[in-house]
Amino acid sequence: MTTTRTEPHVAGAGSAYRARISAELRSFFRQRESVVFTLVFPVVLLVLFGLILGGRSEVTPGVSFTQYFVAGMIAAGVLASSFQNLAIMIPIERDTGLLKRLRGTPMPKSAYFIGKVVQVIVVCVVEIVLLLVVGMLLFDVSLPATPTKWLVFIGVVLLGTASCTLLGIAFSSVPKSGRGAPAMVTPIALILQFISGVFFVFTLLPAWLQIVASLFPLKWMTQGMRYVFLPDSAKAAEAAGEWELGTIFLVLGAWTVVGLALCALTFRWRSRTDG
Repeated sequence: MTTTRTEPHVAGAGSAYRARISAELRSFFRQRESVVFTLVFPVVLLVLFGLILGGRSEVTPGVSFTQYFVAGMIAAGVLASSFQNLAIMIPIERDTGLLKRLRGTPMPKSAYFIGKVVQVIVVCVVEIVLLLVVGMLLFDVSLPATPTKWLVFIGVVLLGTASCTLLGIAFSSVPKSGRGAPAMVTPIALILQFISGVFFVFTLLPAWLQIVASLFPLKWMTQGMRYVFLPDSAKAAEAAGEWELGTIFLVLGAWTVVGLALCALTFRWRSRTDG
């Protein structure tokens, strides 16, 4: 009897997860604004900045700033696909009453979050592929040359995506309304990019600003991507003169744990007006 009761429940849960994943993917790719802002905008920035700055300076001998910039933009693409995407979209869904309606259905609450996570993974993969293709075609960026670099690449993407996804879900409770979410989240994402070694060589920033940037995941994601895509000589341009791979994974892992705790403490299904 126990087996008979459990199997329909498991099957029903599986259907709910698949339905929610499908709904999240359809919702994202049908919204032109989301596709343009999340997927296309980082590629446009890469092309514009790359063409403007290409060949004008070297970070270290044999490493152009454009190559340095591409590595940073890949990390920024992960941030846009996860933190920025969720921190803007979830408040909008909360304001429209979607979260309230979903909570009132038999759907497991976890299905909503699984749907968001899968959506982020798909969007993140598409974003990275687009940026890599542009980087290789226009700016002489090469794919990782060793198994170790591939492993670091996968690890940084996974931990970076996990931490930024959880932080995006947690931060979604901060905006007072869905309408105000883009105005609050976008400047934060841009500031993090400017101080984390995306648009500027990190060591050219004031020392105090380097310390501030080091508190957040994006700085370590950009550093990890530079290890993956730049030659070993480029580590001379890092603040410590080393890649600090252990610290990269330690910080990203710590932020993943912090993000999970913040999600559990702060996530709201109802808007502020609903109480």
